[in-house]
Amino acid sequence: MGHKTVDTPRLGIPAYNWWSEALHGVSFVGGGSHFSGLVPGATSFPQVLLTAASFNVSLFELIGEVVSTEARAMHNVGHAGLTFWSPNINIFRDPRWGRGQETPGEDPILTSKYAVAFVAGLQRNRHDPQKLKVAACCKHYTAYDVDNWKGVSRFTFNAIVTEQDMADTFQPPFKYCVTKGAAACAMCSYNKVNGKPTCGDPDLLSGVIRGQWNLNGYIVTDCDSVDVMYNAQRYTKTPEEAVALSLKSGLDLNCGTFVVEHAQNAISQGKLLEADVDKAITNTFKVLMRVGFFDGDPRKVGPYGGLGPKDICTPSNKQLALEAAHQGIVLLKNQDNILPLSPGSFSMAVIGPNAKATVTMLGNYNGLPCLYVSPLDGLSATVKTIYAPGCDYVTCNATSLHLEPAKAAAAQADVTVLVVGSDYTVEVEGLDRETLLFPGLQGQLIDEVTAASKGPVILVMMSGGPFDISAQLANPKIKGILWIGIPGQSGGQALADVIFGRYNPSGKSPFTWYHESFVQNVPMTDMRMRPDPATGYPGRTFRFYTGKPLFKFGHGLSYTKFTHLQVRAPRTLSLGLGEEHPCYSGNCNSISLASATERCAEMSFDVRLQVHNSGDMAGSHTVLLFNKPPRLHNAPKEQLVAFEKIFLEPGQRSSVAFSLDVCKDLSVADENGNWRVPLGSHVLSVGDLEHTFTLTV
Repeated sequence: MGHKTVDTPRLGIPAYNWWSEALHGVSFVGGGSHFSGLVPGATSFPQVLLTAASFNVSLFELIGEVVSTEARAMHNVGHAGLTFWSPNINIFRDPRWGRGQETPGEDPILTSKYAVAFVAGLQRNRHDPQKLKVAACCKHYTAYDVDNWKGVSRFTFNAIVTEQDMADTFQPPFKYCVTKGAAACAMCSYNKVNGKPTCGDPDLLSGVIRGQWNLNGYIVTDCDSVDVMYNAQRYTKTPEEAVALSLKSGLDLNCGTFVVEHAQNAISQGKLLEADVDKAITNTFKVLMRVGFFDGDPRKVGPYGGLGPKDICTPSNKQLALEAAHQGIVLLKNQDNILPLSPGSFSMAVIGPNAKATVTMLGNYNGLPCLYVSPLDGLSATVKTIYAPGCDYVTCNATSLHLEPAKAAAAQADVTVLVVGSDYTVEVEGLDRETLLFPGLQGQLIDEVTAASKGPVILVMMSGGPFDISAQLANPKIKGILWIGIPGQSGGQALADVIFGRYNPSGKSPFTWYHESFVQNVPMTDMRMRPDPATGYPGRTFRFYTGKPLFKFGHGLSYTKFTHLQVRAPRTLSLGLGEEHPCYSGNCNSISLASATERCAEMSFDVRLQVHNSGDMAGSHTVLLFNKPPRLHNAPKEQLVAFEKIFLEPGQRSSVAFSLDVCKDLSVADENGNWRVPLGSHVLSVGDLEHTFTLTV
């Protein structure tokens, strides 16, 4: 019942390590997978936050499929398991969170679509739909997004969450991951939610995941969560009570040894039944059967037996990692259309602590990559470069700051590219940020190098979240600003391709860019999504934030111009409720989904529009469809309902159609967490286009 099991020869059950990770490529974290001379590396895709910025669902799934193929290839030579504790689908609620980089961003719809697609890519067995290629795991359930902030630890943090926020923000990605993605596993988190440890809450585990959502798989702890429940949270009086509570709540597997050490005593003390253990083991063994663990030598049986080291780090896999980085990079500023640069005989200064980044480009939960292409490598392949780090480290203190060589390089070069940002010493699992300002003296480095530069400056941020770049946006010498996230093994190549116009940027920010004042005034531990006018609390994310952000969710520029035309959708819609419905008389401002179930299946409509590439460069464009619901039930001021990515040649027009389900896409959670369809005026928007329609009974 621990993640590292021993063999049971009398039953023919081999030893197994359940803990493998595949967040953005097969990882060495957990020990279930490893590298050697036989398998020296695996394809390292961009960290999830950058991939999510592509808003490309087919890309999400394709990455999952490639990762699972490489995992199977490694398994066949004894280098990987078959159960992977990925993806991380927590909401990037606060920009300081150290693990925001692992997530698909701040929006529950984007995160849900990512979860479903990536899990499908990992798990789908095209030869036998009853079996799994590998088993995915959606984590960390639930309302987990504080790691270590000003002394507040994830191990003891009690997330106070309203029923409304739980229903429409924190739970949807997990619901979709289990019900639509058919994930074979869910991982409960360290934190408490409203006073109860998630791994010991029967309502959350047995009640919701396995009961309401019908999980076909197992529930595992985040590592040592049961230990944490007893030793850190002091939630139970004895270890045996912690074990019994977890298993009776619905837990099946413990990452760690705590359950292994104390379960037998819990049974002896009558706190736990053998039947509880049987149920847990049944859930885990079913998954092992579905991945073919008991079928014999994996090289001799099943559809994946022919896979091996030759199928890892293939040219097509490496190209996909590059393409994912291409699609995610977000162009935030392009003053005077400085970008793209035309390759030529000019010189370029490449400056900054992330200019020669390699491991930093991988992010956490990484493995060993097939190769590294740093920003300096990528840029130097096209033009003559002058390199000066400016700072030896991202933390950039006075000792590691080297201004004069950096300023001299910028003064000499025709163009300066500053590659700044963060790394695992600033934001990572177990470490949250306290500020949105650039780490250490990076801000001074940016200012002084920009002032000294002979030519225009391009600012490149490599990071797992936003910074307050208001000063850089206002600086007229900083002509271009790019966010490249944590771009994976080929990040430097992707950056160069964008800067020199070999790829037209199409990424859209999957999070809001706040001013520094936001984090100085809003405690990270305040879980409320919705604003509170009485206290001045501004709310969080684009759905609720009442302040003026630097950039909204979904912002991202292109080298060409895309125009949206002709939104076509109904002006009025009627739910068609019968006279017997209590709201038929018109006294309701919203309808509960429970009372409209019969009509929901028939209540769908199309939104059609044209997109025109009116510029002179081919490129991809993400069409984001938002809805502004009636101001009822403290609903979001707007919410993303659909998106689609298209590619257009210069001058080309393309039609885009979204089919919307009234009950699913236009509903809101009320104050008690119950879903309702608001009646009245809804405003659909795409870019600058708006379409208002009225929903009636």
